[in-house]
Amino acid sequence: MAKTLLIVWHSLTGGARQMAEAAAEGACREDGVAVVLKPASEAGPDDLLAADGYIFACPENLAAIAGVMKAFFDRCYYPVLGRIEGRPYATLVCAGTDGANAVRQIARIATGWRLKPAAEPRIVLTHADTPEAILAPKRIGSGDLETCRDLGHALAAGLAMGIV
Repeated sequence: MAKTLLIVWHSLTGGARQMAEAAAEGACREDGVAVVLKPASEAGPDDLLAADGYIFACPENLAAIAGVMKAFFDRCYYPVLGRIEGRPYATLVCAGTDGANAVRQIARIATGWRLKPAAEPRIVLTHADTPEAILAPKRIGSGDLETCRDLGHALAAGLAMGIV
């Protein structure tokens, strides 16, 4: 039976979207794993219930997960509570200068759901620290995108082998 990896993402300036798409590309390298790439604004409890593992990708805005991603977690938290325990997850965060608090917030939510971290969180720093740079479209470097691809592939491989 095929496993399903759900990648839920949000991006305003394109950075987290590029990271999520790279993770999906990497995950698609693994046979026997269906990859679902879904914007946070469209994802819901049924998507979480139908998946065997997750990647959450978003920007850090004002030292927090982006509001659209927070709304996804708010919408889904209680409907899936106690129903997805033990499933693996990974986190991708695009940030200007830090990203650690967004990672912490996702980890706290995942802990409440009793998910298990399958990889170290990946934070890509864009070094945007002025209003103009923060709001400008982002272009994630090839090395960072390859790391996201590797994370997606590793999580998909673990799902396929039943080890995560």
